[in-house]
Amino acid sequence: MYIAALNGSHNDNGNTAYLLNSILEKCAERGAKTEIINVYKAVSDAKYPFCMNCKKTCVGDCYQNTLLMDAYNKVSAADFVLIGSPVYFGSMTAQLKAFFDKTRAIRADKKWLGKPMAAVTVGASKYGGQERTLEAIHSCALVLGMTVVGNSSELSNGHFGISAQRPAESDEYAKKETENLTARIFEYLGK
Repeated sequence: MYIAALNGSHNDNGNTAYLLNSILEKCAERGAKTEIINVYKAVSDAKYPFCMNCKKTCVGDCYQNTLLMDAYNKVSAADFVLIGSPVYFGSMTAQLKAFFDKTRAIRADKKWLGKPMAAVTVGASKYGGQERTLEAIHSCALVLGMTVVGNSSELSNGHFGISAQRPAESDEYAKKETENLTARIFEYLGK
């Protein structure tokens, strides 16, 4: 089993990475192969860091043989995908949005149709736009035909995903929810 995590933050060691790594560590303990993908590096490696709608039918010319293509291939190969972003101006980061915007060829080929995913986010304050950010991530995933999985499990009733307050390592509720989401991933995959 392979679980990929998309870190939509520019900070490789920040709060979003902390939550994603916490879940990935728990998944690895249960035997999964895991990997965190830095979205900002992948998007920055493409010919253009954002979609320019250069062709009516996208074939992904702008990201061939780049880190972005590698990231898309890893998501395609994953059994489950975690997607995380800090809250930026009430939504996901521009880099994560660009990552989704450039998936037109993937969507046309239905490569991620039915691919299960879950989302995590961290805001600077307790009510700092975390649920809106989860909704934005879910919306992009649904456009791609992915299956959105919340953090309710046999262990606990959850919600839309993990919403933490910065600093994430001090948010005891969010830390507990990483256990619930890990359990839900394995329940969903029947493992």
